[in-house]
Amino acid sequence: MTPAETAHDHTSDRQQAFDPAKQPALFDGILSRRALAFLFDAFMICILMIVFSLVIAVLGIVTLGLGFLLYAILFPVTALGYAAVTLGSYKAATPGMRLMGLEMRLWYGAKPYALLAIMHSLLFWVAGSILTPFVLLVGLFTSRKQLLHDIVLGTVVIDRDALRELEQHRTFQSL
Repeated sequence: MTPAETAHDHTSDRQQAFDPAKQPALFDGILSRRALAFLFDAFMICILMIVFSLVIAVLGIVTLGLGFLLYAILFPVTALGYAAVTLGSYKAATPGMRLMGLEMRLWYGAKPYALLAIMHSLLFWVAGSILTPFVLLVGLFTSRKQLLHDIVLGTVVIDRDALRELEQHRTFQSL
């Protein structure tokens, strides 16, 4: 066996799990529902920031002003923590995404993990700050309705109900 054969990358054996030509229901109305999910999640993050602001205020008083330094990291810690705990969970969706019937998966079908969820959020905010509206316009021209940060990270947002139906169909066929 040659060194190239022993160092074979098994990720190349994986195939795209979601084909818009074969499963168009997975991608119907994704972009508009993603926008609404974003607004809901932004509202939830604001509520969390208010709660954490009150905690920091009390902590600042107790520590004679030292705790007030935590205000500098309030938004990033709250927003990234929200993404890691929700999007990186077994449900693979933020509360806004769940409300809109969406779920995130990796290109080969696996669910995202906490670090990927954090990277997804960071890349969204950085790219959105620099390349707006290009980040969002990309979704209009990709077959999987992926935004720029989705393409870079290899993620796809799909319709949760259509995915469940597809999984049930696959299970039924394997019986």
